[in-house]
Amino acid sequence: MQVPFLDLKAQYNSIKKEVNEAIQEVLDNTAYILGNSVKNFEKEFAKAHEVKHCAGLSSGTDGNHLALWALGIKPGDEVIIPANTFIATAWGATLCGATPVFVDCHPESYNIDPQKIEAAITPRTKAIVAVHLYGQPADMDPLREIAKAKNIHLVEDCAQSHLAEYKGKKTGGLSEAASFSFYPGKNLGAYGEAGAICTDNDELADYFLKLREHGQSKKYYHQTYGHNYRMEGIQGAVLGVKLKYLPQWTEMRRKVAEKYREHLGDFDKIKLPSEMSYAKHVYHLYVIQIQAASDLKKNSEVRDKLKDHLHEKGIATGLHYPVPLHLQECFRDLGYKEGDFPETEKLAFTGLSLPMFPELTDEQISYVAKNIKEFFAKN
Repeated sequence: MQVPFLDLKAQYNSIKKEVNEAIQEVLDNTAYILGNSVKNFEKEFAKAHEVKHCAGLSSGTDGNHLALWALGIKPGDEVIIPANTFIATAWGATLCGATPVFVDCHPESYNIDPQKIEAAITPRTKAIVAVHLYGQPADMDPLREIAKAKNIHLVEDCAQSHLAEYKGKKTGGLSEAASFSFYPGKNLGAYGEAGAICTDNDELADYFLKLREHGQSKKYYHQTYGHNYRMEGIQGAVLGVKLKYLPQWTEMRRKVAEKYREHLGDFDKIKLPSEMSYAKHVYHLYVIQIQAASDLKKNSEVRDKLKDHLHEKGIATGLHYPVPLHLQECFRDLGYKEGDFPETEKLAFTGLSLPMFPELTDEQISYVAKNIKEFFAKN
């Protein structure tokens, strides 16, 4: 049996007629950049995430940059970022000329650990970026308390948390500004690169619109520095169609996670992801950890062997993220070393992402679980 890591073709085939018609409308109107398809999507996406404003962008990385840029982050400033995230989160700081300061993740949520933040704050700290990793919201209340007490900004990276909830409220409206990614493999994915930035602040929303379009609010009249971070019309059209199905797809993902837990919940060789009491997890990724031995190096070796075994059985898996940010070569000059963030490193070296997408069948889930157990029975 073949089990892909995700199946974008199956999703496309289920909405093919609607998507094709929406794209054709953009082509007929030659509204290739921004336009009504983007404007309509922005309105509906803001509504879905219970925020006042949404600006469509050309990528989620752009959103990470715009959030900090608009808040005045500049060279010499420091921005606190979880060590356990994709590197695009850190680019938000570096593109402003600021220095990322990494903090370890919580051992259960895998998000930034609020108890470890204050030790990383210095007089140069100007912002905290809360990443809702793998689809699980970060613990926002203590982060907001820290940000308020220290008079620093708090923003969200929601690249993996479409429709996720923290204490009953959607991610994207839990801070001053929030970036979203619509990379094709995301829970809500475009057919190319796309992203967005959301806020409840009217002035900040106007500034985002200027910054994404060369610093202008009127063509050829540039009030401020800016960039070209505009969403394409075709991506707005595709996302507008897919957004209608996102609640359904989200519940299907949650059911896949339930099925994995039914099959693997009592299997002590691996650790399954937890859903925190304050969270509604949307399972962008389903990351297990190998805990077959007490030694981290040994568990890492077992992880790699399991990955190869599943591949041989036709099961695709992923590694998110095998090299933590503090050990990336591009950040070598920051002076971090192996051992600085043990929880992040444990996840990087022993974590394995299993297939996770709405259309995953019970038969496929059972096949994945069976082959995991068979591997450990022989190793």
